[in-house]
Parts: sequence; C-alpha cells; structure tokens
Amino acid sequence: MGDEIEIRSVQVARPSVLGATAAGDDVWSAIVKAPVTAPTLTLSTINLDGDDQADRTVHGGPDKAVYVYSADHFDAWSAELDRAIGAGWFGENVTVAGVTELDAAIGDRWAWGDALLEICQPRWPCYKLTMRAGIRDIGHRMKTTARTGWYLRVIEPGVVPTSGEITVVSRHPATVAVADAHAAMYDRHREDPALIARVAAVPELSEEWRGPLG
Repeated sequence: MGDEIEIRSVQVARPSVLGATAAGDDVWSAIVKAPVTAPTLTLSTINLDGDDQADRTVHGGPDKAVYVYSADHFDAWSAELDRAIGAGWFGENVTVAGVTELDAAIGDRWAWGDALLEICQPRWPCYKLTMRAGIRDIGHRMKTTARTGWYLRVIEPGVVPTSGEITVVSRHPATVAVADAHAAMYDRHREDPALIARVAAVPELSEEWRGPLG
C-alpha cells in the first residue's frame, strides 16, 4: 500500500424505506447512497454530512463512522454476479482504489482532508444488503471471498474532499490486516488460535470485534 490512496467516489444517504419484512413492516435503511457532487463535506466523529443510519444499535456509531470499499473488487463482483457493480453498490461512504483488505491494517491512520481517521474493523453485512442487492446469498459471498470493506473511526473531525487522495500517515506496527481480522472472526472452529490472539491483541480493534475473539 502506498502513501496515497485514490478516492474514486464519495456517497451519502439519509434513511429511507428499503422494503418490507414478511410481516409487512417497513425496513428503513441508508444503504442506497447517492454520489456527492459537492467538492467537500464535513466529517464529524459519527457521520459525513448528509449521511445517517436507521438503527445505530447495529449500524453507525464511533467505530463505524466511515465505511470504505475498494473498487479493485468491482471487476470480480461484476463477473460473478453478471451485472455491473460500481461505486456505492455495497453502501460504502468512500470508494477507493489501489488498496484492499490485504493491505489496509487495523490501527492504520489516514489523513483525509482536515480529518484523521483510524481503521478499526472489517464490515460484515446484515440482511439489508440482501434486500438492496436482491441476491439471497450476497452476504455469504462477501464473507467467503473476504471482500468485506472496512470501517474507520474518526480521531479528528474536519472538512474532507470528495475527490483526490487520502494519505496513509501511519501504519500500525502489528500489521494485522483487515483480511486477518476477517479470517479470525470467520474461524468458527478456532482452528487458528494464534491468529485470533494476534488480532484480538490490537488495541485499536473495535470492541464489537474484540469481544467475540476474546
């Protein structure tokens, strides 16, 4: 991973009705995001301006302030799903290029405009991605391919550009990649306890992920 990461697109959304449950209840979500055309946005410790979550008990919050997904995966997804997959399709806030879960590490810090952010966990999708995509096993596919994307917490809020580059200002010495954290959580049978211990030992890992690994 180089010192500069290309921003392909920035997306935000307010919650709206995504669909309905089997019982007929509305399902609210902000997963269907629209590209931002303004040159800059304000980033708080919780959200980008214009973005929100329908249920912060499972989405959003300090450890899920910004969701990033790599455009490097789009060709593979498009081939596998036989449809065009592009920026915002996974509900990400920031679509980047030139970095994946194998490169980005828990605890790495990124400077995005005036803001400072820290990678803190992979993303595992809920049923709302299934509703948004119309593909029953999309969540399973995301987990089995490890093409999950990742969340960042905001260390210092600020004004961020919607194009250009993000700078990697520091790399965590533990070098626990996002893919490592995903693999540790996915190891249901505890076949690699050393990996699980190494991932859980990174203080910057979100508590949501540390708890199940402890």
